[in-house]
Amino acid sequence: MSIVRDAPRPDSTAFPPISFAPFLDVPSAIHLNRPALSAADIQAIQKAFAVSIAAKRTFLRDHARTLAAVADLLAERFRDGSKVLLFGNGGSAADAQHLAAEFVNRFVIERPPLPAIALTTDSSALTSIANDYSYNDVFAKQVRALGRRGDVAIAISTSGTSKSVVRAVAACAKLGIHTVGMTGRDGGLLKDRVDHLLNVAATNETARIQETHILAGHVLCQLVDEKLYGGGK
Repeated sequence: MSIVRDAPRPDSTAFPPISFAPFLDVPSAIHLNRPALSAADIQAIQKAFAVSIAAKRTFLRDHARTLAAVADLLAERFRDGSKVLLFGNGGSAADAQHLAAEFVNRFVIERPPLPAIALTTDSSALTSIANDYSYNDVFAKQVRALGRRGDVAIAISTSGTSKSVVRAVAACAKLGIHTVGMTGRDGGLLKDRVDHLLNVAATNETARIQETHILAGHVLCQLVDEKLYGGGK
């Protein structure tokens, strides 16, 4: 009888570089569809998945401790009655809304709703601020209206340089709001202006950066559930 052994665990402190096809074996995974796919399509699929995985592996190596620290912060602030404010532009706005919904409704387990507000959803506030003042103020003014000392702000910007996001982080600093930056590339302006930086540095591709952001956000939701409610156990 043959014995199936677990594959050796990778060193958690050093992830070796990966190549596209051997690591993913995408052509085998889509073998049934292969007659309808061109070589160019197969290569594009392989590359997209490989770059995304590589970005996540590097992020995990660089930011696992920070991710755990942010989860501790969120759990502590929720426990003490504070709330989370989330904001970003474009795809990052969608991520802000997505994560706010996970806290307010639920992530996986049944538990009480947690107070989280995406500052990207009030179209009247957004358009009036942009019209009367500047688009760069659309999040900062909402922070000043809704934020309180001890709250947590999750600022999402793939470049780290979005003026509306940077200005909102500055408003948070004045109010004593804890700040978490989800960024990409070199972290931009936010890297030195947030309390906790979660930066996706392994790729310059916006889509791959955003894919890592939402994974990191989901991990935060899971860890908060576990810390506050035992993960449903």
